[in-house]
Parts: sequence; structure tokens; C-alpha cells
Amino acid sequence: MNQLKTTFLLTLLTLLLIAMGNAMGGKSGMMVAFVMAAGMNFFTYWYSDKIVLRMYGAREVTRPDSPDFYGLVEDLARKANLPMPKVYVIPSDSPNAFATGRNPQNAAVAATQGIMRILSRDELEGVMAHELSHVKNRDTLISTIAATFAGAISMLGNMLQWAAMFGGLGRSENEEGGGSMLGGLAMAIIAPIAAMLIQMAVSRSREFMADESGARISGKPRSLASALQKLQQAATMAPMQEATPATSHMFIVNPLTASRLASLFSTHPPTEERVARLMAMAV
Repeated sequence: MNQLKTTFLLTLLTLLLIAMGNAMGGKSGMMVAFVMAAGMNFFTYWYSDKIVLRMYGAREVTRPDSPDFYGLVEDLARKANLPMPKVYVIPSDSPNAFATGRNPQNAAVAATQGIMRILSRDELEGVMAHELSHVKNRDTLISTIAATFAGAISMLGNMLQWAAMFGGLGRSENEEGGGSMLGGLAMAIIAPIAAMLIQMAVSRSREFMADESGARISGKPRSLASALQKLQQAATMAPMQEATPATSHMFIVNPLTASRLASLFSTHPPTEERVARLMAMAV
């Protein structure tokens, strides 16, 4: 069900990008939109893992460095029929974890020092199984595509607003596919907001899927549910100082505190709903 929902949402983003290109300048505008999306997508797909690991000062560990944690990930990767990912530890007291990498052959999982302190082994196993599920489901690629399309739509929206200010939209009225100034302005305002909401809906659906498949890999849905509750409480009381909004969607729980309004636009589902679904699996 979540897979079908993701496909539907990505299709909506694609159609929205085409519409933005069309409003910008007919067929040529659509081509510009696709070229922008393709260029941005290639860069983020290929290099985002290196960038984010460096951003958080993550240190790669091997079996001699951290035998318990490395062995835990190794056992889970074997259960999930995945190649062994690179394993990183982030020097942060805030408990959290994420997965990255362009495919299962080039994947990495990272956990903070804080998460190893507050979770039991079973809970940590549930968390890392969740992260390996992101690798197995190629969620890094999917979230990158969604973020790229949303970013391209936002950029096109800014370009449309500038074009309207200088009368550029008016010249496109006689072109095939060209939109009116009013329609272009409406598109420039509404489309980026819609794209952001769709991108976040994609992220939420992938989190639900990773919870479910992670619980199946570890065989411990109750432990993952317990871990999520602890991590959410910790994130609420002491947000991760190193975290940025641009990368917060990667973590198992949002490392930043959110206002009531911001929570309506969250990249993560409500923890209560995630816990309820996991507990239902344990029955």
C-alpha cells in the first residue's frame, strides 16, 4: 500500500514539474524543468552520502573498533539479504540514526553515540533494522528524487515570479502551452507549496514502510516501538544541535523540535501512529 502511495505521489510531482515548465514557456519551459531536475538529481544521488556523513563528523568503524555494534549490523544485513554496509558512529549525545548511499552496494548506516547509551540491544537492533530497510527499499534514492523535483519546482516558481515582475509571462500568451500572467503567478505561488507537501507525504510513507519491514527483519516490533518512544522523547527534550532542516528527514525521528504549525508539514509520521502500527504487528 505504501509503495503504491509513493508511486502516486512521485507521479504527482512529475506532473507538477511539467505544469510549471509549461507555465514558464511552453515546450521549452518543460525541457528546462526536466534538465534542471536531471542535473540536480544526478549530483545528489551520487554524492549526498559523502556530504551528509562529513557534515555530521561521522567516523567509520570496523569490527575491531566496535565489535558489538558492527556485529549487530552485520547480523541484520545477513537477515535482510543485503551487502554489508559501511558502519559509522556520529559523535553526538543526541540519540538518533540514519542510512544513506545511492544503492545497497554503496550504502552506509550511521548511529550517534547517544543512541547506544539509552537503548537496549533489542531496541538498537530494531532501529538499525529500520535503517537497513531504507537501504533495501532504496529510500535514499526515492527521497532524493522527491527532493530534487520539489526543489526544481520551487526554483521554477521563483523564475515565474521574476518573469511576471518584468512582463515575461505576458509574451508567452500566444505560444502553444503558454499561460497567462495571472495563471503563471498562481502557479508560482501554489506549486512550490504543493510540491513541498507531496515531498513530505513521500517521506512519511517511506518511514511507515521502513518501520514495517524493519520489524520483520529484526522480528522485534515491540522493541522498535519502544525505541521510537525513547528517541522521540529525547528529541523533544534536547534537539540535536548539529542537525539541519535539509537533512532532518534522513533520521529515524526528526532531530529538530517542531512548532505545532510546523508539525503539520513534518517529514516524519506521528510517533504515536508509528508505535500503534508496530504494536499491532506484535499481536
